[in-house]
Amino acid sequence: MKTFTLEEITDKHIGKKGTTKRDLFENELRLDVLGQTIRDIRKERHLTQAELGKIVGVQKAQISKVENSLNCARFDTILKVFHALGARVNFNVELGY
Repeated sequence: MKTFTLEEITDKHIGKKGTTKRDLFENELRLDVLGQTIRDIRKERHLTQAELGKIVGVQKAQISKVENSLNCARFDTILKVFHALGARVNFNVELGY
């Protein structure tokens, strides 16, 4: 039985690194991980979505969107959520040009 690496499967089904389709896929994956991280921290702090929303100044539905689909969330809301959770946020920007 032949085995494949995750990289090989991703190259075949999504596209090679550097292609538009692959870049979009990897960006969405990062956003999903970020949303899951927010959910995990919120639960560690024993907060409901409604309670976190009240601290941040948004509705429960907005916290749900942040946790499930960061594509719909505003950047400042995401930063407020991390601040409310007592989490430090660091961003790295790398230019490949």
